[in-house]
Amino acid sequence: MAAGGLLFALALACWPVRAQVTPLAGPLVAFTDARQQQIFLYDVGSGAQRGLAFGAGWLNVWGFSPDGCRVLFTQGDGLARLYSARLDGSDQRDLVHYDGAPAGTWGVWSPRWSPDGARIAFVLIEGAPDASGVRDHRIAWVGAQGGAPEFYSITGDEHEPEWSPDGRWLAYISYTERVPGADIYSTAAPTPEGQTTPLLREADVWVVSADGQTKYALTNFPVGSARAPRWSPDGELVSFIYSPSPGNDLFWMIASQPGAIPTQLNFKWSLILDTTWLPDGSAILGAVRDWREDVPDNRLWTIPLVGNGDTGSALYLGSPDLIYADYPRFSPDGRWLALRSEYTPALVDVAAGTFVLLDAPPGNTPPVWSPPGFAGEAACGY
Repeated sequence: MAAGGLLFALALACWPVRAQVTPLAGPLVAFTDARQQQIFLYDVGSGAQRGLAFGAGWLNVWGFSPDGCRVLFTQGDGLARLYSARLDGSDQRDLVHYDGAPAGTWGVWSPRWSPDGARIAFVLIEGAPDASGVRDHRIAWVGAQGGAPEFYSITGDEHEPEWSPDGRWLAYISYTERVPGADIYSTAAPTPEGQTTPLLREADVWVVSADGQTKYALTNFPVGSARAPRWSPDGELVSFIYSPSPGNDLFWMIASQPGAIPTQLNFKWSLILDTTWLPDGSAILGAVRDWREDVPDNRLWTIPLVGNGDTGSALYLGSPDLIYADYPRFSPDGRWLALRSEYTPALVDVAAGTFVLLDAPPGNTPPVWSPPGFAGEAACGY
């Protein structure tokens, strides 16, 4: 063999070859392990499971591209960076390139890919920490291919972006500060100049159009704080958790339009861990602790949209076995429900009313589903 041919053959022998894996068919549910060192993709159709690792740094999986061919995640032990990668872990892409602050002083959290695939909204964390160790948090976005961020919010204390089902609107929460009153239902007059009083930091739900041209406060509570906005399946309503004081939570909802009046769905305080909507929009599904005196641990409860949720609610599927439940997430077609039960990923067959605990490591983060447009990994054209 000629010298050139020998060198070429040696180069081929040393070239890294990507392992051949069976394509995932879907639907897929993704989650991270408790150590946040791997992202796991579970194929509901076949039961296959794939682990993805991307080196050092805590991993959080947040979603998929609208075609389901890429997974969206953040990585970093402190201020995390935003990435996407193929379902086999290859072609990792750094999506946010920001020169508004020195490297290492900013990060990304809570990214959400818009349903039409055009934008990725997220919280950009930046700036020097204040006396409490808190940095600025602003709602920003980049295009699907990444780039420099543009901003939806500028006040510096915004969180939890959530796209409407049609991708035309983005809900989020924005915090302000106020002087505490005599009780949780009261505000106080500002303190005289020169005097200082610890301030209460409380949030309302805001909505901004995808093009950034329209923005308004959806709620306007004089006291207390709103969090966890969730769009109804038809995009007409937004549910949220309202807390007159920390740890005392209530279910509320409001129409997604300026000037709408919010509706209170229950009246007894509890600890609401997370919520989602039933696929048909008929009720809200909540993971709640101390909901009833005889059920102190966190279970899944269906909260009706009319009447009093304290008395009209019911255990989801009537099952007393889904104990220590959290992070409920329905598949796009509503056939499956993924959640965490006793820190273990669980999968509910909604029609059959049965569930299984997955043979997977315990996790601390919400599961995320592949989108309706996912036609299987074989159709991704890698």
